[in-house]
Amino acid sequence: MNPPRIGIIGAGLTGLTLAYLLQKQGIAATILEARDRIGGRIHTVAQNDSTPIEMGATWLGKQHTHLLQLLKELEIGIFEQQLGRTAFYEPMSINPPQLVQLPPNSEPSYRIQGGSSRLIQTLANSLKDEQVQLNQVVQSIVQKDQQVAITTDKSTYTFDYVISTLPPFLLAQKIDIQPTLPTACTEVMNETHTWMGNSIKIGFRFKKPFWRTPDSSGTIFSNVGPIPEFYDHANFEDNQYALKGFFNGAYAPATREERLRLALIQLRKYYGTKVDTYTSYEEVVWANEPYTFESYGTPILPHQNNGHSVYRQAYLNERFFIAGAETGIASPGYMNGAVESAYFVFGELPLRLLNL
Repeated sequence: MNPPRIGIIGAGLTGLTLAYLLQKQGIAATILEARDRIGGRIHTVAQNDSTPIEMGATWLGKQHTHLLQLLKELEIGIFEQQLGRTAFYEPMSINPPQLVQLPPNSEPSYRIQGGSSRLIQTLANSLKDEQVQLNQVVQSIVQKDQQVAITTDKSTYTFDYVISTLPPFLLAQKIDIQPTLPTACTEVMNETHTWMGNSIKIGFRFKKPFWRTPDSSGTIFSNVGPIPEFYDHANFEDNQYALKGFFNGAYAPATREERLRLALIQLRKYYGTKVDTYTSYEEVVWANEPYTFESYGTPILPHQNNGHSVYRQAYLNERFFIAGAETGIASPGYMNGAVESAYFVFGELPLRLLNL
């Protein structure tokens, strides 16, 4: 029996993990990716030999067992996020920032050695080059009898099974699916929060970690903003330095220059002119990423409908699966949810066709 033809929409963590699992069984899935890069919402930005800065998914915890299992299998290490013993805390605008003591952290966050994109690249390296097709914007998914056709802006592909790993809301808004999915499914898709869709990530590279002194800190918590959280973002070897965190998502319509100006104004309150020694500035406004985010018609709460039961079913004559970070039951929206979703779909694909 010939192995089934399997198409995966999206070369993010779920899509690449699923392709990796299938590859171990001798099945070469085809991944169609709209961007000119792999990784999706995992996006580690580096310049030559400069500090890698995570503009997408960054942290994991010991409770993220599916992700940890995959990292162990791929022999990729993790390291603890450095918080320090103190943090700058800014509860309100009428008071100056305070340097406060941090309590002991019994549940630390961790980062991936070499950057989150190391996981992406390692998974991709297990595949053949032709398995990942970049710059393929999917327009329609059509099921007929025992096959499913995907039409992109460049070509049409025919598969036995298709798995979408796009955020469900984006899938519902941007791709024509025939026959139409059940109303119960489309209603949930249209009210599913897209994780990180409203986020803005920013980071500054420095030659020296000037914030590592008794009267300073690389950890910032502010209710004033526009930076609500900032962290020491040195690499695992601790020889390249950066500060990285979040910027208020309401500033998405502003220009890059305006966000940089406002960020420096805030950071000077804690560090003075030392912050002006930055060597480069990075940012990603995820609301401006058309292959991740589409604006909601009505308000949607964080994590709304993430992990919903409609994403545990097969559609289009059981030939189409909806996967991705938002669909995972374990830590939906996070990297762990993305990996768990891939493992779930891999287990759901008919075993007789996978020759297992």
